[in-house]
Amino acid sequence: MTVSSSFFPPKLRASVVSFIHSGNAFALAIEGRRILRAQGKALARAVGSGDLALPDLPAPSADKPFPRKAPCPAAIFARKAWGFAWRSVALAHAFFILSTSLLIACYAFFDPPVTVLAAYRRMQGWELARIRPIELAEVPRDVRRMVVAVEDYRFYEHFGIDPAAILNAKAINDRIGRPLYGGSTLTMQTARTLFLVPEKSYLRKYLEAIVTLELELLLSKDRILELYFQWAEWGKGVFGVQAASYRWYGTGVANISLGSRMRLVALLSSPILYSPSTLSKSRILASRYEFLLRRFGI
Repeated sequence: MTVSSSFFPPKLRASVVSFIHSGNAFALAIEGRRILRAQGKALARAVGSGDLALPDLPAPSADKPFPRKAPCPAAIFARKAWGFAWRSVALAHAFFILSTSLLIACYAFFDPPVTVLAAYRRMQGWELARIRPIELAEVPRDVRRMVVAVEDYRFYEHFGIDPAAILNAKAINDRIGRPLYGGSTLTMQTARTLFLVPEKSYLRKYLEAIVTLELELLLSKDRILELYFQWAEWGKGVFGVQAASYRWYGTGVANISLGSRMRLVALLSSPILYSPSTLSKSRILASRYEFLLRRFGI
């Protein structure tokens, strides 16, 4: 059976002819829609009853595959460049994490001979004071307590990153109108000292977070604090509390007075611009010193 004009009812054909002669385009469109619906229903009835057999479609030939459109060269280049960039980032991450993790694992048993920050200062032309390693047990107990109190009072409670300290620092910065405080924990400061340079950027903050978590996973809290006392920047070219004590007072930290220890600890906030004798020139350092006097003074 073939599809012919018999599928259209005579009334519809007559109405179409009349609409064409009348020139009513809108009515013609509506009537055309009705005609198409009627034709579809008629075809469906014919196929369902078996009166109309649909032709068999030819099977696809294996010898003549369907032609594909050639990809755009720019798209190919962009896809390859994107893949190369992701692979490079993944390899850089893997290398950084592996190298820092191995070094930190070694630092559980051995003191680092040098840090990235110390090497960076040397490259800047700074003259470095003699490094004086010190064990945590040799650091006076009041110095340990003062450093934890002013730098990171929740040091023994958090996992290296303290969200409460970060939120508190943000609130203070918003109040004073400038980004003065960063909410860094002692572990984060140790991570910066050991493996990063003092150039502020989002990348450095991201790498700092990675090293911070590695330090917390691989080292004890006391070992992290010991590394801090050995390598914290305590002046221009001065690293470690023992070297700072010798620089400013000519003797070890165990031999200086309580007031001198307070000045050394207060100085940690800005050790490059100021010294223990110039704390009063900085409102922040002076307030830190006054806090230590109230809490630890006799």
